Amino acid sequence: MRRKLQYAAAIFFAISSLFTFTSTAAWAQVDATAELDALVQKSRDNSSGTALALRQIADGDLVGATLTLDRVLVNDPNAEEARLMRAGLFCRLDDPDGAKAELDELAGSRILDAHWGEIKAACGPIARPTANGGGK
Repeated sequence: MRRKLQYAAAIFFAISSLFTFTSTAAWAQVDATAELDALVQKSRDNSSGTALALRQIADGDLVGATLTLDRVLVNDPNAEEARLMRAGLFCRLDDPDGAKAELDELAGSRILDAHWGEIKAACGPIARPTANGGGK
């Protein structure tokens, strides 16, 4: 009889532990989904998206910042500040071809010397896109 009680207690403990673990994992999934939804919302427009990317860069999340700027550029392909930031991030992530592609998109735009200084700091020697006077 005692052995049956021990067996029943062990089964009960295992099942209750499983439910506790499953419930915790489900809540963690809900939290992660809510966090991702918030990131998407914050990166829908240029100003809030670039601000979020700057915070991610400050936190060392270069890949996250790149993805945030991707979302900004999907909604506004002409967001030059986001494109410049992405070019610098690509260099920091050791992707000079990605940086060059972003800079090629800016051909004909005027790039402020301060912004270009940031690109050079991240990329080293790299050809500056030429402006055609009025910008894009």
